[in-house]
Parts: sequence; structure tokens; C-alpha cells
Amino acid sequence: MWHNLGQLLRYRGLIQSLVARDLKARYRGSMLGFFWSFVNPLLLLTIYSFVFTYLLQNRAEGLQPYAVFMFTALLPWTWFSSSLTEATGSLISGGNLIKKVLFPAEVLPFVTILSNMVHFLLGLPILIGFMVYYHVTPDWPQLPWFLVIVSVQLLFTAALSLFLSALAVHFRDVRDLVSNLLTFWFFATPIIYSYKDFPNYKNYFDWNPFTHLAISYQEILFFDGGFGHWKWLLALGGGSVVLFLAAYWVFDRLRDSFSEAV
Repeated sequence: MWHNLGQLLRYRGLIQSLVARDLKARYRGSMLGFFWSFVNPLLLLTIYSFVFTYLLQNRAEGLQPYAVFMFTALLPWTWFSSSLTEATGSLISGGNLIKKVLFPAEVLPFVTILSNMVHFLLGLPILIGFMVYYHVTPDWPQLPWFLVIVSVQLLFTAALSLFLSALAVHFRDVRDLVSNLLTFWFFATPIIYSYKDFPNYKNYFDWNPFTHLAISYQEILFFDGGFGHWKWLLALGGGSVVLFLAAYWVFDRLRDSFSEAV
């Protein structure tokens, strides 16, 4: 396991080329091409702004402008959920590569995660533009924590993706189960509402890993009251390291069965 884990850095060139291929293939044949990476979040945030300003006016105190509040956590959630959904089936869809003797199977889940991470990063300028328009000021002194939040999310997503992708090779129902669980997970996470509005459910929120990511993004980018959630974020980071090692151990144990099962 440790030997294979140490080889991951040697595959960075392969991962980079596969990520570039995935990004090109995603918009191949479309008129706007790669610009959809900017257009999609722009359209999404514009629609949310219209809906929650004119149709379903949300006047919750401290959450205005509501569309910007929601998007600060929705954007990273989209990266997380898309990565998990695609990574779960990545070994199955990449079966022709896995059957090649020297191809490292763990590369495929990482490719889907990093491809979606690129879209997340390209969506940030759209969010920043709306923040400037609505005069939403981030917590500047705490802004360096943003890189820590992204790193923790990357590690946590990678851990779940490795485990689920290996499991899905042998149990195809895992893909459908993940899609449904992500819907429940979304509404159980304070993305479209503030966790402060449900103080009686604090213990439940604390057991939800993505809660700590969502709140961290919100405190850094939207709320201007300091980054009080940093301890939870670091705890999640430490837990993600353990989870990643456990997931990679499972992945490595099942590696030899992938070429026969896909």
C-alpha cells in the first residue's frame, strides 16, 4: 500500500494530461466550448438572484443578499457532489484503461475530482463579481484560510471517491445509492439555510462533515464576524487524512480484482 501511495506523485503528468482531456471532451462540439465553465455558474447565480429577489423573496436576517449567501456554499457543494457521482463510476467507465497492466487505477477518481475542481475555481470569479456588485465584503484577515478549506475538501472528497469507486466495481448499485444519498446530504447541510436558525439541531450538524466545510466558506466569504469554525475545520482535516489512508487501503486490497470485474 505505502509503495503504491508513494507512486502517486510520479503519476502527476498522467493525471494532468487526463484532466486536460476530460475538460476538452466535456464541451466538445458546443459553440461556447470551455467558456461554459464561466457561463454555467453565471447563469445559475443569476437565476438564484432573480428567484430569491422577486419570486420567493427570502428576508432572513443576516443572509442578505440571499443568493450570494447560498452560492458561497453551493459552489463547493457542486464540486463535491459532481466529483463523488462521477468518481464512483470512474473505474467502470475507464475499464479499457484499467485492463492495461501498468495503468494505475487510482488515477481515474483523482481525474474526476480535479476536473470538477477546475470548474469550481473558474466559478469563483463569478461569485466574486456578484459579491462586488452587492457590496459583500469577505473577511480579509481570514482569507488565507480559504486555501486550507479547499485542501481539506480535496482530501475528504478523494477519500470518499477512492472507497466508493472501488466498491462500485463489485456492487453496481452503489452509484444509484450515492446519487440519492447526495440529495439527502444536500438538504442536511446548511447551504440553503443558516445553521444558526436551528440551534436545537447543532449536534446533528456537527456530525455532518460537509457542514464544517460549508460554514467555513460562509464565514470566510460572506459573514464578517471572524473565522470561529477553524477548530472544526482542522479536526475534519485530520479525520480526512485517516479516512484517506483507510480508503486507499481498501482500494489497494481490491485493485487486483478491478480488471476482471469492469
